[in-house]
Amino acid sequence: MRGVSSSPPFRLLVAAVALSTVALGTALSAAPAADAGTATPAAYPGVAPAAGVAAEPAATAPPTPTAAPSTPNTSPLPPSGPTNLTASEVRTGSITLTWTAATSNCCAITGYDIMYYQEFGDLGYSATVGAVTTTTITNYIGPGAQFSFRLIARDSLGQRSTGSNLLTVVTPVTDTGPDTTPPSAPQGLTLGEVTASTATLSWSPSTDNVGVLGYNVYEFDGWFTSRLAATVPETTYTVSLPLSNPLRNRFYVRAKDAAGNVSIASNTVTLPTTPTPPPSTCRVTYRNQSEWPGGFVAAVTVQNTGTAPIDGWTVTFSFPGDQQVTSGWNATVGQTGAVVTARNVDWNRVLAPDGSATFGIQGRWSVSDTPPTGFSLNGAACTVG
Repeated sequence: MRGVSSSPPFRLLVAAVALSTVALGTALSAAPAADAGTATPAAYPGVAPAAGVAAEPAATAPPTPTAAPSTPNTSPLPPSGPTNLTASEVRTGSITLTWTAATSNCCAITGYDIMYYQEFGDLGYSATVGAVTTTTITNYIGPGAQFSFRLIARDSLGQRSTGSNLLTVVTPVTDTGPDTTPPSAPQGLTLGEVTASTATLSWSPSTDNVGVLGYNVYEFDGWFTSRLAATVPETTYTVSLPLSNPLRNRFYVRAKDAAGNVSIASNTVTLPTTPTPPPSTCRVTYRNQSEWPGGFVAAVTVQNTGTAPIDGWTVTFSFPGDQQVTSGWNATVGQTGAVVTARNVDWNRVLAPDGSATFGIQGRWSVSDTPPTGFSLNGAACTVG
C-alpha cells in the first residue's frame, strides 16, 4: 500500500480505551483555560488603595467596572472530522476508501489515522496516511469477511479531529467469478416464539442481483468466536436455548447467494437461558417383585428427600413397554395411555422429611415389561432410587 503505514493488530478493548483517551485529549486541547475570560483587569495597573483608607470621591477615582471584558480564546482548535467515508472498490483482499477532507481550524492537515476491525472478532487494526482523500487497505483483508472503518484527521500540531462516519463493507468471495455482488443484509432479526427449551428466530428476506440461495445462522459468544449453527432456505430458524453459559447466547444471520457471497450481518439477538430446575426433593424406586408371561407385580416406593413435610402426594410415570395396570393397593392408581398416576390414600397422605410410602400395582403385558425410568412427585421430577 503506497503511502499507507500499518500498525500491528490490537485488542478492541485496548483500542476503546485508546480512542477515549484521544477524544478526551482533543476535547481538552480545544477547551479554553479554566479561568479564561474571568479575571478583572485593574483600573490603574500597579496602584492599589491602602488598607483602612476610605475610597476617594467619585470625581477623582473612576468606578470599578461591574463586568469584565471577555478575553478572546487564542488556543488552537483541532480540525473538523472527515466526512462522506465510502468504499469506491471492494475486492477479496483490498478495500479502497474515499472521503471528504477534514477542515483545518488553525494548522495544516498532515494526515489521517484509519481504524478498522473485522466484525465479530476481538482484534482491531490501524493505518496512517498523509493528507490525501483516498487510499487502499490490504492488510488483514480477506474474502467473504465484514469490516468496519473510521477515520480521524491530524494537523501539524498533532491535534486530532472527531471521527468520520462508520463505514461497514463485506468483501466478495472471488474477484473473477460471474457474480461478485453480495446480497443485501437481512433486516429485523427478532425472537419469535420462546418455549421452555427453544426459541424461533425470524427476519426479513434479503435481495440479490442474481438470487438469494439461503441464510447462514451464526452463534456468537459475544467476544471473538462465531460458529455456523445452520444454513436454512427460509427466513426462520428454531434454536435450542442455552443452559447457563452467558457468553454463547447471541445469534446473527447473513444472506448467501449461489456464488457463495455473503451479506453484511443482521443485527444480533440475545437468547434467554433455560431456567435451572430446582433440586429434586424426592426419590422413587420401582421394583418388579414378580413377572410371568403376560403379567407382573411391582412395588413403587416414594421418599421425601426434602426438609419440609409433604401433605398429599401424586406420583406420575410412563411405562416404556405395553404394560397395563389391572389393580393397585396402598394408593389410588389409574392409567391413561402409557401414563400411570398414583395418589395417596388417607393413612399415608403425609410424607415426613426422609419419610416414604410404598404402593403396589399388578398388570399385564404382551411385548415388553421394561420398567419405567422417569418419575415425578406433585409435578416435580424425582431422582430414581
